[in-house]
Amino acid sequence: MREDAIVLESHDASQFDRRDDDTALRVGATVVLRVEDLTTLIAHLGDLGYEVKGPTVRAGAVVPGPVRGVADLPRGVHDVQAPGEYRLVRGEDDRLFEWAVGPGGWKPEFFPAHDDVWRASIDAGEVVLTEDHHERPPLAVLGARPCEVAALGVLDRVLIEGEHPDIRYAERRDHAFIAVVECATPSAICFCDSMNAGPDARAGFDVALTELDDARGHRFLVRVATARGVDALQGVPFSPANTDDLSARTESLDRARGAMVRHLATEGLAEVLARNLEHPQWTSVAERCLSCGNCTLVCPTCFCSDVRDITDLDGDVIRQRTWASCFSVDHSYLHGGAVRPTTKSRYRQWMTHKLSSWWDQFDASGCVGCGRCIAWCPVGIDITQEASAIARSDGATSVALPSARGPL
Repeated sequence: MREDAIVLESHDASQFDRRDDDTALRVGATVVLRVEDLTTLIAHLGDLGYEVKGPTVRAGAVVPGPVRGVADLPRGVHDVQAPGEYRLVRGEDDRLFEWAVGPGGWKPEFFPAHDDVWRASIDAGEVVLTEDHHERPPLAVLGARPCEVAALGVLDRVLIEGEHPDIRYAERRDHAFIAVVECATPSAICFCDSMNAGPDARAGFDVALTELDDARGHRFLVRVATARGVDALQGVPFSPANTDDLSARTESLDRARGAMVRHLATEGLAEVLARNLEHPQWTSVAERCLSCGNCTLVCPTCFCSDVRDITDLDGDVIRQRTWASCFSVDHSYLHGGAVRPTTKSRYRQWMTHKLSSWWDQFDASGCVGCGRCIAWCPVGIDITQEASAIARSDGATSVALPSARGPL
């Protein structure tokens, strides 16, 4: 398991060791980097053997990609998000992280959409089984948002701490370096504050950066949370943070919280959804839902997968794990047919799992409030509105309940 983050809320000169007039970092230190020194940090991570990835602009969206320096980051890029809408716009500023999450998160780096488990081939008349380990350098993530790091923590509960750990996922996570960038500009569909997943970074990272751009200049406040973070900053120019820097961070996060227009009341919500499985709102949302599965594809915590054997042109048999979606009919197939054959039953399964039964399974919510499912729903279905509608009319039920043999 990765080391837990230490979140520093105040500056203390004892965070540094003084040796021959040099400043040596300690875990828990808070320092300031110039923008150009991010390139030095990226280069040093490469020297340490990491494959460095961060936010890049590709195909009209901010998505993870290789970064070699500040020039590869989305300078001056802003986004506009709404139900069923996502687009980028150019600003006049030089800020690098003035956008909310895009469609491509960090989950695929640790839990790929397609993953070959093993290959069976014939060699001299014998069946030979080969496991595909996909050897690659450890990953350094630069610029994950707090909600995305929180989502990785949720996946850790499922894929590492669960009864059946995913060894490959665990290896990828254990060797990864995480540099989170706190969010100063949430989109119109973000509600991470309601889910205790942002806009500030609280755990699960090696270093946490806050982009500051005020009268004192454009810079990054950096909180060092692990020994891995200390190693990454060796040789990177920095200066100790002062009270003005810390105050600027607090003000930035307060503005971000105040800018969020979407909220979800989570107190007692799991119980409300559990006792309203026949609420008429499920029928209402089913009339709009296309059952396309976009929400599950962009969700940073969905972990459903399917395992199938395929054959290539050489005759080799490949066992492959691929992402699955509870919005497909096959997802609930049992002997004789699907358990959830209707759009209503599939949407209900998805939302109640995220906000209700996930607590029973993993003692956590399956939602981090990133808003992706809202932006990338073709018809703009809003999970916060659907959950709130049920909570407001708690106890309402359909006129006719389904029969034992009828559709759910």
